[in-house]
Amino acid sequence: MVESHPLASLFTPRSVAVVGAKKDNDYRWIRCVSTFQGPVYSVNIDAHETSGIEALGVRNYPRLLDIPGPVDYVIISVPRQVAPIVLRDCIAKGVGGVTLFTSGFSETGSAEGRELERTIAQMASDAGLPLVGPNCMGVFNPKIGLRNFLELYAGETGPVGFLSQSGTHGYNFALMGYPDGIRISKLVSYGNAVVLDSPDYLEYLRDDPDTLIIGMYIEGVRDGRRLFRLLRELTPRKPVVIWKGGQTAAGTRATASHTGSLAESMVIWRAVMRQTGAIEVDSLEEMLDTMKALLYVQPTTHDRVALISMTGGQSVVTTDAFAKVGLQVPPLSEESYERLSRFFNTVGGSYRNPIDMGSNWEAGEQTREILNILEADPQVDIIAFELSLNLLHRRLEANSTFHTFLLELLISHKHRTRKPFLAIVTPSYVPEAEQELRRVLLSEGLASFPTFQRAARALHGSIGYQRFLADQ
Repeated sequence: MVESHPLASLFTPRSVAVVGAKKDNDYRWIRCVSTFQGPVYSVNIDAHETSGIEALGVRNYPRLLDIPGPVDYVIISVPRQVAPIVLRDCIAKGVGGVTLFTSGFSETGSAEGRELERTIAQMASDAGLPLVGPNCMGVFNPKIGLRNFLELYAGETGPVGFLSQSGTHGYNFALMGYPDGIRISKLVSYGNAVVLDSPDYLEYLRDDPDTLIIGMYIEGVRDGRRLFRLLRELTPRKPVVIWKGGQTAAGTRATASHTGSLAESMVIWRAVMRQTGAIEVDSLEEMLDTMKALLYVQPTTHDRVALISMTGGQSVVTTDAFAKVGLQVPPLSEESYERLSRFFNTVGGSYRNPIDMGSNWEAGEQTREILNILEADPQVDIIAFELSLNLLHRRLEANSTFHTFLLELLISHKHRTRKPFLAIVTPSYVPEAEQELRRVLLSEGLASFPTFQRAARALHGSIGYQRFLADQ
């Protein structure tokens, strides 16, 4: 049970203490946990800081051991030389987990940094203390209001767990995923990983009932065999999407100075992902898109895509984008062509596949009929519909009836189709309209992507995972 897991107090604490909050950084860690649904304490030996801390409604204590009652989770933000002293108090207090935000350890390459890191790692390991970091942002659990950045949301939750060796990538994933309907169950930024490493967190998320999909940004791992075994066990139950940092010689050098990690060969990593069924991505955008496809696009093992575009040029590049990742853009059935020829006669249009709408998109009922034809076509497994806001904006702005009709048409098809259906809402000169359209579509469970290339890659990753499951 996840409640009895050694990391339970780390991810779902009942009380939190912040050590080292200072006016210089606007007491940022205390502000971060202001949304936490439980007692919050401060520990700071500097009496000059007490009034500022307590003005935020948080009681300050000179030492962790002075706090009455248990403390589940401690966030440490102190100079690196002081870290072992605070850690000693955490062990004596019997806390359930610690995040060491402090940097300046092995990632600096200095002898002092490496020695201090060995000291804290040995202390925590000997005491059986779950230590996150150092050089990290720690845990984000929005359900209980435990945040590691001020801008993050609280009180909401979702099915996506995320493990990130980088604090920035974890932060960006949570914030950028939010408007795309990607909600976090648990997220951890774990930095140098001197005690707890990615397999430890992965094992927790494996058993966490709130987590249905897992994403990972990883630079290196100490026990690759353990990670491999966990992935092989986990992916048949929950999809895992991996973004490996340090894929080049220059990137490998950067990981050493970022988190002190030694990056393994990408040949090895790709073999691990292929053999375990983990989905490989190469950027934050691809991570988010793949998550969105897993969450909102109906799963399939088939790859024949019908593409609907609004202009001829777009139809060409759309086809290239889907074909380049290995998806098929096949001819339609003869019956479909016969049905389309009855009304598809506007100059500038074409209906081979991709279907270049020309001016036909302005006739709403014809758009509905095209969707019906593709739904019935046995040559089509997936339907992708482009919405070019640069073309649509003036019509939508001038005719609210058409705006309503178009949205209802797409949403209605989404709810009744037996085939995966997705939208490509190409960016426009009116970003507000683009954001609103994406929001409305997503509220009805219809995923949209900003480019053909991103939609194709996300769909390819999702199909690959479903094929892996089918082979198990």
